Amino acid sequence: MSFQQFVNEAISPWMREDGPDSDIVMSSRIRLARNFDNIIFPIIATEEDLTKVLSFFEEQYNQQSFQTYKDLELIKMKDMQPIEKRVLVEKHLISPYLAGASDQAGALISLNEQVSIMVNEEDHIRIQLYFPGFQLEKALEKAFELDDWLEEKVDYAFDESRGYLTSCPTNVGTGMRASVMMHLPALAITQRINRMMPAINQLGLVVRGIYGEGSEALGNIFQISNQITLGKSELDIVQDLQSVVEKLIVQEREARSRLVEENGIQLENRVFRSYGVLEHSRIIESKEAASCLSDVRLGIDVGYIKNISNTILNELMILTQPGFLQQYAGKTLSAQERDILRASLIRQRFNMEN
Repeated sequence: MSFQQFVNEAISPWMREDGPDSDIVMSSRIRLARNFDNIIFPIIATEEDLTKVLSFFEEQYNQQSFQTYKDLELIKMKDMQPIEKRVLVEKHLISPYLAGASDQAGALISLNEQVSIMVNEEDHIRIQLYFPGFQLEKALEKAFELDDWLEEKVDYAFDESRGYLTSCPTNVGTGMRASVMMHLPALAITQRINRMMPAINQLGLVVRGIYGEGSEALGNIFQISNQITLGKSELDIVQDLQSVVEKLIVQEREARSRLVEENGIQLENRVFRSYGVLEHSRIIESKEAASCLSDVRLGIDVGYIKNISNTILNELMILTQPGFLQQYAGKTLSAQERDILRASLIRQRFNMEN
């Protein structure tokens, strides 16, 4: 496979689109947790129960389309190699939990990879819908429509006083997690993000790394989502998150302006040093690559670098993950082999721009 073909196939089509405030907000996601009313929840279900759920989705939804989300394809975990599962996790199309779940687990993924419906994860159904940039309300609207489409054939587990019933009590109620992926390099450089996190948590929101719970904020990319699902409507939750994100956007832009005005030469030096590391390294670890990519993306956004696509951070943060590296190599790689290949792919990607 050529490098160009690999890049084109690796990046989800929706990720190539621009969205509102996409210089800071990389993506918006709505996730809805649902369960069948008459089948035991996956965490204690038998193989027979799980098979029934997976077979239902295969019969009713495989190769179906909903609105602009074409050709939903059911991918079964039992048919996938470990590296293939890891690639889907790295693209955020499935969760790490699903990758290690029962053989009777799978995911319905749309052709443009904007929709992913996980089957037999922690719950029977986990609907995920992504939009580029800051588009939470639009994502919520489309998630509702997709949810209604599924509910035409599925009787959900629902309680009038508690709402949607889920395996984990923290999801009971709306069953919804709304989240945004944000690139906040200036707030990280000035260490203001550390002071802001406790205040964000007090508002019922949580700040995590790029791959959610337990992950590190590599490349100054932070995932911000709601914690509360019970006692508020879906719209209230989204509006609360939206209000905080709007403030973070303002704070990040102010921090960027201040860095340029007060420490311009130091910031420019940092950006071009990172550019040089990425363009010339022969070995590079994932953490250093993520840090340098964050600096280069910041340099693009503030106007220091003009000949590089602003999607390079989005692309290379995925392309240089362990699963993708091994998929490209076509074999299992040691840590050092991954570091060597990572440096090579980054150089090739920069050469494509040049």
